[in-house]
Amino acid sequence: MDFSLLLALTAIALPVLLHLLTRANKPRHGTRAKLPPGSLGLPLIGQSLGLLRAMRANTAERWIQGRVDRYGPVSKLSLFGAPTVLLTGPAANKFVFFSGALAMQQPRSVQRILGERSLIELTGADQRRIRGALTEFLKPDMLRLYVGRIDGEVRRHLDAEWAGRGAVTVLPLMKRLTFDIISSLLFGLERGAARDALAADFKHLIDGMWAVPVDLPFTAFHRSLRASARARRVIAGITRETKARLERGEASRSSDLIACLLSLTDGSGAPQLSEEEIVDSSMVTLIAGHDTSSILMTFMVRHVASDPDTLAAMVQEHDEIAESKGDGEALAWEDLAKMKFTWRVALEILRMVPPIFGNFRRATQDIEYDGYVIPKGWQVFWTASVTHMDAAIFHEPAKFDPSRFKDGSPATAPPCSFVAFGGGPRICPGMEFARIETLVTMHYLVRRFRWKLLCKEDTFARDPMPSPLHGLPIQLESKSSH
Repeated sequence: MDFSLLLALTAIALPVLLHLLTRANKPRHGTRAKLPPGSLGLPLIGQSLGLLRAMRANTAERWIQGRVDRYGPVSKLSLFGAPTVLLTGPAANKFVFFSGALAMQQPRSVQRILGERSLIELTGADQRRIRGALTEFLKPDMLRLYVGRIDGEVRRHLDAEWAGRGAVTVLPLMKRLTFDIISSLLFGLERGAARDALAADFKHLIDGMWAVPVDLPFTAFHRSLRASARARRVIAGITRETKARLERGEASRSSDLIACLLSLTDGSGAPQLSEEEIVDSSMVTLIAGHDTSSILMTFMVRHVASDPDTLAAMVQEHDEIAESKGDGEALAWEDLAKMKFTWRVALEILRMVPPIFGNFRRATQDIEYDGYVIPKGWQVFWTASVTHMDAAIFHEPAKFDPSRFKDGSPATAPPCSFVAFGGGPRICPGMEFARIETLVTMHYLVRRFRWKLLCKEDTFARDPMPSPLHGLPIQLESKSSH
């Protein structure tokens, strides 16, 4: 964003925000608790630029820890124009995930791009209704039906984009793969011009989600809004077509997400979700199922390139599975249960490089926590790295050790310490879907290819999700026997 525009916006907003923040900084009449320590900084800007700079320089964990060292596990600051309380530690995570007085909170830019009736915006009964509808599609009984389709998408992608190439850039390829998988399972959208057009719009949509929400022609936010409008029209059209197919008996509840959501009715037989809610839910699911899984698989590729022991153990696990199947036979639900070591590797990657650095909640009433008051309307910010990299919770946290997750969860860690998927009533409903997608992809990658990193510098930045240097270019070699 142009700096002069930022200054102009600051000048316009300064008097109003100063008044609001001054009022918000005072505890409400009658409360005996006090505000957390810390400073709200400059109006509008607060500590936002400092955090964003730290994320892009891959020093955000140190930035957060510096605040903890200075103020303790509870402190106040201002992020993205709103007074905020930073909460850290397992007890704080549990409070954030389970408190009924905290609602989901996203930047206004995200809300405008994804819609007003999405899972991340709703509260109370509406939130439970939408979440229940998505959970219906994402439960194991439904997902086991889709393993073969995911298998086919992965194999076609590797044949088209990896096989025969001397070098590839991993992150953009993983993003396209996860987009293809989820657009097939969500919308029944097969390969072709319509899927390619939606993929192009989706890229512009993502670019503006965390931008300053200024709707001017030259801004990323403006481009993102236009892309969002086009994507929403496509999804609305698919919704109407799917509804007609269901009425003609040409589709069933298990065809895809849209069909599943359209098939849900209440006690009187009326649809549970409106078309707007289906479109908004599809937008959120498309993003949630796209970025996080592609980042996880990219960082798995990055890690095993320099960890031959881990790679060898993964190859052995997947070779044994392949030997038990017929030539060319697709993976099945039962095969995924045998990929225990690979999933432990994935969980350890998620501990060390969580795709979601942190997230926001909003106080719906005055709340007391640990002797401090969080005023109604303030944001609450939690981060994964504080507990993930705490030596008191995970021994030698900087060491890669998949055995921490031998039983699928860290045995010695207190509850709400490993929070890569969040926790509580709002734990990621797509966790099992991400597991299937990751395991199927890694099965074919480690059996079909060898690779080595082409960047000498092994680092990454967050913007806001982690991205390896240059998208992780690798030198690729096919294994001729596979």
